[in-house]
Amino acid sequence: MATPKKAKHPRRASAARKEAVPDVPSSTNVSNSAAPLRVVPLAEPEVPERAARRRFTAEYKLQVLRQAETCASPGDLGALLRREGLYSSHLTTWRRQREQGSLAALSPKKRGRPTVPPSPLARRVAELERENARLTQRLQQAETIIAVQKKLSEALGIPLIPADTARSS
Repeated sequence: MATPKKAKHPRRASAARKEAVPDVPSSTNVSNSAAPLRVVPLAEPEVPERAARRRFTAEYKLQVLRQAETCASPGDLGALLRREGLYSSHLTTWRRQREQGSLAALSPKKRGRPTVPPSPLARRVAELERENARLTQRLQQAETIIAVQKKLSEALGIPLIPADTARSS
């Protein structure tokens, strides 16, 4: 008797199962050593559009310089710089600044154009303009009151005394 041939369907089913697996980060074997290294793909980290400029306070700079001076064994200074996220050029610059003038030289400087202090004349002009605006408003208010009084006197039939005759009497 002839043995029936095996169907090839199980192979196709396993291939279909592999294709149906969603995209999940999978580990890849890198080496064939006793302890294989595995590379796991990471998701893309967020990168800001523009990096923020770091500003260091004078106290922080002095603290890091003191810690750098206490480093005795080889590698301590490198560990300090890595831990703080600094470069050796920072230390060089900060040491030079410390020699030039202590905390004043180490304090961060404001960027941009220096502000011009307002002149005393500009302050006086602004003061006079405010007073002028206030007096102009009071004058308009007084003129409005006088106009209303004239209309009321005309409506009631009361004669107005001219200003020249009122002063003479």
